[in-house]
Amino acid sequence: MNRRTLTGLLGAVLAVVVWWALSAGSTNPYFPPLRRVLDNLTGYWLGGPGTEHLLDSVRNLGVGLGIAVVLGIGLGMLIGQVRVLDQAVSPTFEFVRAIPATALLPFAMVVFGLGTTMKIVIIALGCFFPVLLNVIDGCRQLPPTLLDTTRSFKIRGWFRQVNVVAPAIYPRAAAGIRIAIPLALILVVTSEMTGTSTGIGFVLTTAQSSFNLVAVWSAILLLGILGVVLNLLFGAVERLTDRRYHRA
Repeated sequence: MNRRTLTGLLGAVLAVVVWWALSAGSTNPYFPPLRRVLDNLTGYWLGGPGTEHLLDSVRNLGVGLGIAVVLGIGLGMLIGQVRVLDQAVSPTFEFVRAIPATALLPFAMVVFGLGTTMKIVIIALGCFFPVLLNVIDGCRQLPPTLLDTTRSFKIRGWFRQVNVVAPAIYPRAAAGIRIAIPLALILVVTSEMTGTSTGIGFVLTTAQSSFNLVAVWSAILLLGILGVVLNLLFGAVERLTDRRYHRA
């Protein structure tokens, strides 16, 4: 375990200890004791009736984020390397990007109904543009010497894309994905708050409307944990990819 990881772990433990101490004797319904929140977290979400809602949200998040990453990288590499296409679609992308994905919820409900498809579309749409624009920018900034070398050695087609372009734009693509991960969490909850009966967002809205503040805190804590886990998993993928490219 390196020093940075150890320091982060100690900071997280300290935050939990402080939270526990400050809330231990709380009688304020808006700030329940951490012990009750953790009891609800383990009893409801982990092995209880909330597990189905948790799995449904994670599944939608994974599918939506996966679609956004695949399309964002694929289209970004295409648009970023074809100048005419870049000039043609960039104004449209900038226009659509400026519209918050949450503002498109009513439109998505009308077009895709109140099911899983609507949720996945909203998640994918919101996560798509950070990945796409970062990849396009990475392609625009490819070093001229790199491009000249590929032309000199007649490196073309898929070999050029996989072994030359992809490693060069990888840092920008990774930055876009890292931005998209918290957006995916926001959108998975937002898409489940209206017209649905499953997911973390549905449970959070139901708990808020019934004034079950322990359940509200529990859902918020669960979302924070999910965010940390997703970032740790992506960090592990980044390290593996870095080692692969470094060896190459």
